[in-house]
Amino acid sequence: MNFAVGLKPLLAEARSMESLEKQLICPICLEMFTKPVVILPCQHNLCRKCANDVFQASNPLWQSRGSSAVPSGGRFRCPSCRHEVVLDRHGVYGLQRNLLVENIIDIYKQESARPLHAKAEQHLMCEEHEDERINIYCLRCEAPTCSLCKVFGAHKDCEVAPLPAVYQRQKSELSDGIAMLVAGNDRIQAIITQMEEICRTIEENGRRQKQHLGLRFDSLYSILEERKKELLQSIAREQEEKVQRVRGLIRQYGDHLEASSKLVETAIQAMEEPQMAVYLQHSKELLKKITDMSKVSMSSRPEPGYENMDHFSINVDYVAEMLRTIEFQTEPLGEDEGDGPMEGSEAAADEDRLDSLEAPEAAEDVGPRQKPASSPHGQH
Repeated sequence: MNFAVGLKPLLAEARSMESLEKQLICPICLEMFTKPVVILPCQHNLCRKCANDVFQASNPLWQSRGSSAVPSGGRFRCPSCRHEVVLDRHGVYGLQRNLLVENIIDIYKQESARPLHAKAEQHLMCEEHEDERINIYCLRCEAPTCSLCKVFGAHKDCEVAPLPAVYQRQKSELSDGIAMLVAGNDRIQAIITQMEEICRTIEENGRRQKQHLGLRFDSLYSILEERKKELLQSIAREQEEKVQRVRGLIRQYGDHLEASSKLVETAIQAMEEPQMAVYLQHSKELLKKITDMSKVSMSSRPEPGYENMDHFSINVDYVAEMLRTIEFQTEPLGEDEGDGPMEGSEAAADEDRLDSLEAPEAAEDVGPRQKPASSPHGQH
């Protein structure tokens, strides 16, 4: 059915109040800001309660206000611009209140209470019955219509419902969908951050294992140089494979996050549609997209301990005839293996030498270096 739009005369002051109201809507609860209102570092505003809900969802282990334990702070992302907000131990209670916005809300409520400043309503009129407002919703045809269409017109055999009831129900569904997507986006962002940390840990562990390997080979450099290069390549190869896998997952999660964020923006714009009938013409498709997006599985993650590179450790307490067949030890040595104190002193010496190399000029890939004048192995 086609509709002709009939608009009541609008006062200039009413239009100004309606425009102001749109600026006072919280992007989380989609209602007018509830005091206290906090301002984020990105200059966007939130109800403090809504900000706390988003913060708690992003930091489930954070101690609540009033707990006997001392909280350590946390972070979450602004739902409007995705800027990361870092909080101290006070949580959202450490954010500055926006007293200007709170005063504007008070003034708006006072002005809205005056009959002279009441908003003029907009009504869609039925094209078939020009004097009838669109005030009911046909459940079978899924379209807004008027009462006369139900009694005499095309919808006389259809089941109908009051337009405001259907409007509120579908708007509530869309609001729930937006909240679900926002919470899901925060979880995805937390996973991406965690996997980026895994990449850094893998690279750091790989770097340290390369240094350990280089120091062990320095004591027997004349025999071990060729084998040393092969083992370094093994470390670099596994490091690259792990990092590439995790970065591939990061790209996958990032693509999903970008698509989900765009859908959230589209949904928020739909929520601002003032005409119920126009809104209902597009809400079903939008709800379907949100449902499909929420069903996308994002469960692929590196298994626990994936970043561990400790299996690239070697034991150099072998006889010289066995040096050319050295492999990375796959299991920890038993108490009866090795030379006991000699093993501990050698490891301590390696740690001391590693500490001395922790300088900006230390290269990640250990290259050929001058053989040390003396080695702990020379005493055995």
